Amino acid sequence: MKANTVAKTLYALALGSALTGCMATNPTLGGSKGNSVTGAAGGANVQDANSLLETCDEPLGTLGVNEDQSQSWYSTYSGRYPALGSTVPVLRLMIQQSNCFIVVERGKTLKSLNTERALASSGQLREGSNMGEGQMVAADYTMAPSIQFAAKGTGGLGGLVAGRLLGSIGSVVAGGLKKNEAATTLLLIDNRSSIQVSASVGSAKNYDLNLFGGFFGGGFAGAGAFGKTPEGKLLTAAFTDSYNQMVKSLRNYEAQTIKGGAGKGGKLGVSE
Repeated sequence: MKANTVAKTLYALALGSALTGCMATNPTLGGSKGNSVTGAAGGANVQDANSLLETCDEPLGTLGVNEDQSQSWYSTYSGRYPALGSTVPVLRLMIQQSNCFIVVERGKTLKSLNTERALASSGQLREGSNMGEGQMVAADYTMAPSIQFAAKGTGGLGGLVAGRLLGSIGSVVAGGLKKNEAATTLLLIDNRSSIQVSASVGSAKNYDLNLFGGFFGGGFAGAGAFGKTPEGKLLTAAFTDSYNQMVKSLRNYEAQTIKGGAGKGGKLGVSE
């Protein structure tokens, strides 16, 4: 977002913040303005999805989302934003709304699915419940999310620039204007071969305007969740950007090939 655009957009915010104390711009996905994942999905039907979300004419396969909570990024993320919780629900909504993959359950809810099957096999369910073997759908792919960084106050609008654009109010705006940024990664793995099919990085940023020195109305770890808190919206926007980049690359997908076949020695020979 150019300084000129930021300054002019925030002129009204500067006036309003004299009463409210703190305001923030909507997150920016990559190079496009956007917000978080919204609405709902029921099968192939979508309700109130973000218009910036990339979509597909038909699904590319079935997919499970695996958030590896043993990784260092998750302990950092959960410690900094304890109110947000898992990234999986918002990612699954995004994926279903895009119609690029059919989402299958491979998380904690799978335990409940297996409980129903155990009840069926023990004869506890009513006749005709149809919970027999061979009905679960295989996951063709696994998507693994991670957060590279999410930081507040990474930059601001210079007072000299703001002053030239907005006069005396510009110095006040610049004093309370801070940039917040986030970057996320998505990996797409083929479950049959274990080959990484795609990898993408996305980013998002927004600006806080607080004439009294705070950020996000008092801190990143405030009450709320994805789509309701500034920090949640920023991270969701970054994941949306990651996913959009992945979908764009998959539209023109070509499998990598190795002469002789993958996993059969490769082309980098070694001496015996």
